[in-house]
Amino acid sequence: MYVGTLSFDLLLGDVRSLKEKRSVIRPIVAELHRRFAVSAAEVGEQDLYRRAVVGLALVSGDPGHLREVLERCEHWMAARPEVDLLSARQRIHGEDD
Repeated sequence: MYVGTLSFDLLLGDVRSLKEKRSVIRPIVAELHRRFAVSAAEVGEQDLYRRAVVGLALVSGDPGHLREVLERCEHWMAARPEVDLLSARQRIHGEDD
């Protein structure tokens, strides 16, 4: 069994409140879940309205499948016009970890 994790450090565009931030982040998290069948959530910078950290996780028996899905998620996020992807951190945890 392998677990893949990916975290995105995001800079939000024209957002002036935490309420506006939620209106940007919630659809992103929901679309990651729907499109890629991953668990996703906002996991950091929750008190800053122009920054967000979104994390996701996926479990598979095949590390190649994990890498493929995580790469697709990263490409999808990088193409989002409403956020700037500052960094992405990808990790795969195996049975020996």
